[in-house]
Amino acid sequence: MLVLVGSGCAHSVTPKAAGEEGEASWYGPGLYGRKTASGEVLRPGTLTAAHRTLPFGTCLRVTNLENGRAVEVRVNDRGPYAASRIIDVSETAARALGMRGQGVTRVRLDRCPGSAGQDPPVLEVAPDAAVARAWIEETREGF
Repeated sequence: MLVLVGSGCAHSVTPKAAGEEGEASWYGPGLYGRKTASGEVLRPGTLTAAHRTLPFGTCLRVTNLENGRAVEVRVNDRGPYAASRIIDVSETAARALGMRGQGVTRVRLDRCPGSAGQDPPVLEVAPDAAVARAWIEETREGF
């Protein structure tokens, strides 16, 4: 006989990420200079994100489902706090995704290629190198 016991504060041991879809928003200028939940200071030009459960340092590929653009970000904060959203990305990541003017868009989250089962990579991005180091992928013709 199998007995399952539930708890109001229980959570998944393996956080979601592979193929998770939902709404994303972005953050930036008003928060520059403040510490994130990981203790890192938010700086302009970083390719970072806030996720509720994934470990700090996790590399995620975020794909904008409206235009096919994708960027790799590093989780360094907790959030988003809006229940309908699955991730908050930095302003630089939002620009790479083509969502900066929208505020909120539908996205898919996947682990970065080659990062499954490994320690999360730490990506250091200087403000002047952020766009050059962003991995943007177009899936539609004519871009």
